[in-house]
Amino acid sequence: MPSDAAQTSEQADAPPFEQAQRLFALGRTREAVAPLHAALEDNLRLGAAWRLLADIELIGGDFAAAQHGYDRMLAAVVPDPRLRPAADALAAGQVAEAESALRARLTTEPSNLPAVHLLAEVMTRRGQLATAEALLTHVLAHAPQLHLARQALALVLHRAGRHAEALRELAPLLAREPRNTRNLAVKAAILAEIGDYAAAAEVTASILLDFPDQPQAWLVHGNGLRTLGRIEEAQAAYLRCLELDPGRADAYWSLANLKDYRFPPDLRAAMATHLAAQDTLANDLSLFYFALAKADEDDGRDAEAFAHYAAANALQRRLRTYDPQATTAQVQRSKSVFTPAFFAERDGWGDPAADPIFIVGLPRSGSTLVEQILASHPAIEGTRELMDIQAMADWAAAQGPAPYPAPLAGLPREAFAQLGHDYLARTRPQRRLSRAHFIDKAPWNFLHVGMIQLMLPNARIVDVRRHPLSCCVSAFRQHFAGGFDFAYDLADLGRYYTDYVDLMAHYDAVLPGHVTRVIYEDLIEDTEGQVRRLLDSLGLPFEDACLRFFENRRPVATPSSEQVRRPINADGIDSWRRYEPWLDPLKAALGPVLDAYPSPP
Repeated sequence: MPSDAAQTSEQADAPPFEQAQRLFALGRTREAVAPLHAALEDNLRLGAAWRLLADIELIGGDFAAAQHGYDRMLAAVVPDPRLRPAADALAAGQVAEAESALRARLTTEPSNLPAVHLLAEVMTRRGQLATAEALLTHVLAHAPQLHLARQALALVLHRAGRHAEALRELAPLLAREPRNTRNLAVKAAILAEIGDYAAAAEVTASILLDFPDQPQAWLVHGNGLRTLGRIEEAQAAYLRCLELDPGRADAYWSLANLKDYRFPPDLRAAMATHLAAQDTLANDLSLFYFALAKADEDDGRDAEAFAHYAAANALQRRLRTYDPQATTAQVQRSKSVFTPAFFAERDGWGDPAADPIFIVGLPRSGSTLVEQILASHPAIEGTRELMDIQAMADWAAAQGPAPYPAPLAGLPREAFAQLGHDYLARTRPQRRLSRAHFIDKAPWNFLHVGMIQLMLPNARIVDVRRHPLSCCVSAFRQHFAGGFDFAYDLADLGRYYTDYVDLMAHYDAVLPGHVTRVIYEDLIEDTEGQVRRLLDSLGLPFEDACLRFFENRRPVATPSSEQVRRPINADGIDSWRRYEPWLDPLKAALGPVLDAYPSPP
């Protein structure tokens, strides 16, 4: 057997693409990038090299570079040389030029299936997914063996949110080529989006077999393991990510986000070094500050912890365009539109299904705990924070010149019935247990209670409310994966909380009894009594399993995933008090809402 030195010498003597293939086979995928670039400098039409490079970029997390590589691969393998200029234009981002050339070709050769496929790629770039789907369906009807066209169709269906159909298209592709990187990555993403995190983790584990040296792959796998409650494995994955790339700020934050993890001195020192570096990006600086704040907090260094939280949030606030006045204005418009007369005139509208239970409020309010309790009932299935109501609100906002929710006033009865029907259809892939009810836990849906009432009048709405200082400070200590742009400034947080209380008080007045409110502190103090009250409001019998919610092994993707796997406790209720000396901006923004809690002022 040749020595490592001999193998290295043989690789150096091989052509660049062969070097890259050998390195990839050894799991040294990052080292394969340089010889791949060398191979492509020699031959720009080497489709296999483009594909391998794109696969490495995809799993490495550089999605723009991966898309470019896949486009170049497609241009390299197009069978008709007359189509290469159009394919090259598409790969170069010259979408209009590619479309013009392809339409000209199809005018004279309408049955040129590779041209139809390329035109579908153009339509995908333009966001015209329905057109792209029709073109790809046409191609596959005449040539089902065109695997790249089927892959393109799966990608289009994924982008359109049609997960089951996308998985059906991926199935024959993966049966033919089980380790196709792009197909595996798309499958993992779809499975996570429909809540099948266990299956998604199996796929990400299989990806690591080919990409064991990719930090991003370990981070993604770790996130999935955390969602499944496999905390020790998640921790090991994050630490492996840091071994491969000691500068990964998101891995440090992921470790900090494991509530029981404690940073050893060497990792704390490494974070301090990264913070002092001049070339650390702002988002990474913020993550390092968040992680270091958690380490300080664990050590009881409250002043240092708050200073680091403040620095982390200040950096995030500068990266975002949140406008608190826009939220306040939307709340005031909602109060103006959604009057008792407005609802009375539309009584009986919408889809009559009573399946959904919407849990609304603020992040870090205890909503995940309430979701876990309800999802332990045999009639209720937990899903996740779904984006469907927000997507429908965005559609409604485009239906008239006045800002949302005013356009809802001009929609006919049939539109709300269709919205309700569409919501149930869109969320069906999330319902894997076939229970009578399911939970949509997107907290921001409190902004859309009026629209929900019109489209799904029999849906239940549960408002989970936590003490404003406790809730807002908890959010201030959390870096969110996406959204919640109001959470990175204490004054913004206070104003958002007051807007939320204001709007929910309005719905209490105009839709009396429609919203069930759960006060977090009451739930902690009298769990069984509050659970019985909540279930009664939902028309469901009490179940002992709801009190043993911590035994429920369902995946939980929110920051509270570890807490809800433990028996209920009061540990976090007064955790904000350690930071009270620095909370004056929050108290000022909350105003009378703070003194009146739990009632509205």
